[in-house]
Amino acid sequence: MLNSRIKVLITLVATACGRPPLVNRIVGGSEAQEGAWPWQVDIQVESTGHVCGGSIISRRWVLSAAHCFPNPSDVSSYRLYMGRYQLNGYNQFETLSRVRMVVIPEGYSNPQGGSDIALVQLSTPVTWSDRIQPVCLPSADLHFKSGTLCYVTGWGDIQEGVSISGTGTLRQVGVPIIDQASCSSMYQIHSSNSDPVVILPDMICAGYKEGGKDSCQGDSGGPLVCSVGNGTWIQAGIVSFGLGCAQRNRPGVYSKVSSFAGFIHSTVPGTQLMGQACGYEPEALLVLSLGLASVLLTK
Repeated sequence: MLNSRIKVLITLVATACGRPPLVNRIVGGSEAQEGAWPWQVDIQVESTGHVCGGSIISRRWVLSAAHCFPNPSDVSSYRLYMGRYQLNGYNQFETLSRVRMVVIPEGYSNPQGGSDIALVQLSTPVTWSDRIQPVCLPSADLHFKSGTLCYVTGWGDIQEGVSISGTGTLRQVGVPIIDQASCSSMYQIHSSNSDPVVILPDMICAGYKEGGKDSCQGDSGGPLVCSVGNGTWIQAGIVSFGLGCAQRNRPGVYSKVSSFAGFIHSTVPGTQLMGQACGYEPEALLVLSLGLASVLLTK
């Protein structure tokens, strides 16, 4: 009994952000391995089912897109699933939480106007496990170079207008970062003068000039993550908008997470953000857990 109690206490701790314990290492993508992206969240509304994605950033907070919460003062119908792998199948390791509140930046109006980010507070904190872990977040000074291959994950449409089918396994697709100037130029090609797309400083683009691979409807709010080379993944973007899915000269546009470092830090106290030469320290809860374990051993 003592050993089982100690194990439960220690699993409350996230060993480190952005490191999937079960893995070594969308449109045009492939099915992900189970447990590969343990920060992925399925956001559902009671009457409609799956509406958006999100990412776990702490035991009580999830990062998503503002447009996923058109009425942030009324969140009673939302259900968030952590540890989920199949949208329509059985998920042995998933947990469910309702939403306590949603915080979006003041002045947000629509995705193309920028500030498309939401911080979602869970009504019940998650318990860390192999399949439920937080993603790392960038500080304001962390930039992702053009051409960096990153991954976007979600249960969105697999083609424009074609929903995911069957058990609905979580999908992943690799897309390179595109610099702001190049992305802006692409969106000017054959654009409508009445509704031009402007790539703002708080946005980041990822995809291919020729199209073919992209996030799509239903992926909104989900994470675009990049590896920093030591097995750690940092969230560079939040799926925000695009014109169609995987079309030529229309890469996906994401909210640039580093642009909201201050907003995140002020809303979620204690959030650790990774900079150019910054590591990540495990949560201080580890000390508490080991202390409690030692108390149990003396009983």
